[in-house]
Amino acid sequence: MVLRYSLEEPKRKTEGAGGESPVTVGAQACVVKQLPKSYGQDLPAHSPLVRRNNTKEVGKRLLDKEMRTPNLDRMIVKRNKPMTMARSGENWDDEASDDSFLPGLTDDAALVVWAWSCRSDFPNLACLNQKFKSLIESGYLYKLRRRLGVVEHWVYLACILMPWESFDPLRRRWMRLPRIPCDECFTYADKESLAVGTKLLVFGRELSGFAIWMYRLLTRDWSRCPLMNLPRCLFGSSSLGEVAVVAGGSDNNGHILKSAELYNSEMGTWQVLAEMNVPRKLCSGFFMDKKFYVIGGMSSHTDRLTCGEEYNLETGTWRRIENMYPVSDAGGEPAMCSPPLVAVVNNQLYSADQATNEVKRYNKINNSWTVVKRLPVRADSSNGWGLAFKSCGNSLLVIGGHRGPGGEVIVLHAWEPDDENQDWHILSTRERAGAFVYNCAVMGC
Repeated sequence: MVLRYSLEEPKRKTEGAGGESPVTVGAQACVVKQLPKSYGQDLPAHSPLVRRNNTKEVGKRLLDKEMRTPNLDRMIVKRNKPMTMARSGENWDDEASDDSFLPGLTDDAALVVWAWSCRSDFPNLACLNQKFKSLIESGYLYKLRRRLGVVEHWVYLACILMPWESFDPLRRRWMRLPRIPCDECFTYADKESLAVGTKLLVFGRELSGFAIWMYRLLTRDWSRCPLMNLPRCLFGSSSLGEVAVVAGGSDNNGHILKSAELYNSEMGTWQVLAEMNVPRKLCSGFFMDKKFYVIGGMSSHTDRLTCGEEYNLETGTWRRIENMYPVSDAGGEPAMCSPPLVAVVNNQLYSADQATNEVKRYNKINNSWTVVKRLPVRADSSNGWGLAFKSCGNSLLVIGGHRGPGGEVIVLHAWEPDDENQDWHILSTRERAGAFVYNCAVMGC
């Protein structure tokens, strides 16, 4: 029997189903002597930052389709010799099978198999031997997953009684993260979070000033992240692939900012972008149609903003959008309200109204909002604080707590907007976590 391995649909995207691997293998039987020639080398340019000093070039490379969907043929098969296989992975053509990541497969074909595996299995894979550990920690499999269009979304959550944990929606599994090795000031101060690439950034204050701690998925540990060029808090932010944009906020002296910066998770660097048209804090950011948006917030200690701004990564310019986020009259005191609770699913923007407890959908053409559903929990009781509203693949997530007979519980509700007749369903609950969500981020990789 002759087996040939090829990929027919390189653009296929698997949302949350990466665990259904096309091949089931006994990885424990592998003995790896060397990595494939392609391992450890940079993939063809698809990183959004290849030049640190040219903002327009950043956006152009980020949005270039040809660089985001490169040719996979040379990575998948060593075509110079068909491979014949017997049972148990033995090669009939006398090729040694113990040199491969999987017996009987070329290394390139084996790497594709691993890339399609559920990423919750990667830590176990790294325990097999030093070669597999190096493979996982190099990030090569995640680069290959991006090229294959394989995406799994995990939820990272910190609650009042619970340190950081991650939740795998596919396997409904919670995993505790190591504690951040920070000082007590950072532990108890207000924090903000952002997932970008394979990193989770947590922003806060230490005794010495602003600090950013970074959790690396590849090594499963915390380390310090370089500070922004202008450190801040109360900003709007979002990520797209390997880059993130942070806009607005308040500096160490309380001044409201209109500056913005771009973070490249692969290079670990911050780059100053063009300034917004108006300063704002307590705002929210998101990516939609490959452009970054910031909406809501306050331009002073009393004035709430209804306009939004759009940042074009290709041109490096901002565009102001009037009345993009109108504020309800029942919204309460401006300084007491949380930043807008917004999420984007399939390039469609949704909002959770803190005053009316409704989910609204944004119309890009008319610059207007329509009500599509009720929230499964109340957001008005605390002006939107303590509640997370996030996108996770094709679903919207509402994460909040309540007090029951058994104590305080965090509940994850999910709903797919494409099916408006579907109701919210409980994805998971976490007991003894408290009833207040401090920070939440969703990582897709």
